[in-house]
Amino acid sequence: MLELSVGQRKGHDVPTPSTCAWLKIVDPKYTPSEWLSLDLGKGELGAMALALENPDRTVLLDDALARRTAQAAGLTVRGTLGILLDAKARGLTERIEPWIDKLEDAGMWVSDEIRQRILRLAGEAAVP
Repeated sequence: MLELSVGQRKGHDVPTPSTCAWLKIVDPKYTPSEWLSLDLGKGELGAMALALENPDRTVLLDDALARRTAQAAGLTVRGTLGILLDAKARGLTERIEPWIDKLEDAGMWVSDEIRQRILRLAGEAAVP
């Protein structure tokens, strides 16, 4: 919820949780103490802790340290760019490059190497 509030204050078009009847806000019962000393945000810690409590679920993380920590804990991890690839594969969008542009405009950092790799996987990269 914190990330949504910050996004709203910055003027980004993000949903208001109270208007999403399908959304259930849940706090984790336990967070491994060794994770608390890591340089991770409250959102990443909460998402990973909930994933530990629900091992059949996939946790969405983009932060590199959070991803490594979650994978070391045996969690299934996906990132935002992977979700975009899935959306294109399922026909939910024709192109993902405009979505990557929007994410970058909103402050998500994507290296040129990763950007080109994702666009190649999506069949959108220019052929050299």
